[in-house]
Amino acid sequence: MTGLLIIDKPSDMTSQTVVNIVKRACNVKKAGHGGTLDPLATGVLPVMIGSAVGASDYIMSHDKHYLAGIEFGYTTDTQDVTGKKLSQYDGELPDFDAFCDACRHFVGRILQTPPMYSALKVGGQKLCDLARSGVSIERQSREITVESIIPSCTEGAFYLDVKCSKGTYIRTLCEDIGAYLGCGAVMSSLRRLSAGRFDIADAITLDALKEMSPSQIEQKLIKPEDLFDFDTIRLSGEIASLFCNGVHLGFERNSLGEYSAGQTYKVFVDGAFKALGECVLHDGVPSLKVKKFF
Repeated sequence: MTGLLIIDKPSDMTSQTVVNIVKRACNVKKAGHGGTLDPLATGVLPVMIGSAVGASDYIMSHDKHYLAGIEFGYTTDTQDVTGKKLSQYDGELPDFDAFCDACRHFVGRILQTPPMYSALKVGGQKLCDLARSGVSIERQSREITVESIIPSCTEGAFYLDVKCSKGTYIRTLCEDIGAYLGCGAVMSSLRRLSAGRFDIADAITLDALKEMSPSQIEQKLIKPEDLFDFDTIRLSGEIASLFCNGVHLGFERNSLGEYSAGQTYKVFVDGAFKALGECVLHDGVPSLKVKKFF
């Protein structure tokens, strides 16, 4: 069994716990997730099974779509409702109009400082591990893109519908909005609605997965080759053997079709998806070389 499942991650569970449950349900030894979700968060979690694990770098580069709850009036060390309270605001809290106005200031290319409670590594150590041991280090701000923020209010609770680039921390966005308004804020809930092409409408709950037969799970799997939108090159015989052994194949000499320097291709060997290939100049000749095997 190999491919990708879109899991609807439940709250109060780590992303790695989800992966372990998927491995047992699918009876596989190798699996991994694309894009960590905090235990508090729910929603789209792509889980790669078997050789599809090799696609993780490509899966994690997609833009994201979230629905987040925000609470005003205090801050915490984790920037969400699960953390230790750091400050309390005793003044009048912002109304919905003020909230909407603040959101407009965070749309576009902005700088964001990654939180200490994150899976980012510095010097080989996760920031969250350092934070749990009481260590706080300086983090460099980095540019992210917030495509849109749509504020809403339901039964007095405020929410942000956010479309953003890879690497955006919604917890930090909530805290920054609170700082802009001068009252502090934390993220109260988070649901990932999509990650690139993977949408919540196509996600499977863990309860549903546990009730599925192996054949039913296979029907839900997205094949590794379907994860990429690259042109296809098909190889067979001796030329396929050369490619699989690391030989650079000249495009014109081997009649591989049109090419463009730096372009990536899906490479099928004897009808089966085998690798990603890349067009490079080898001794001045446009050639196909292995980029990643699957």
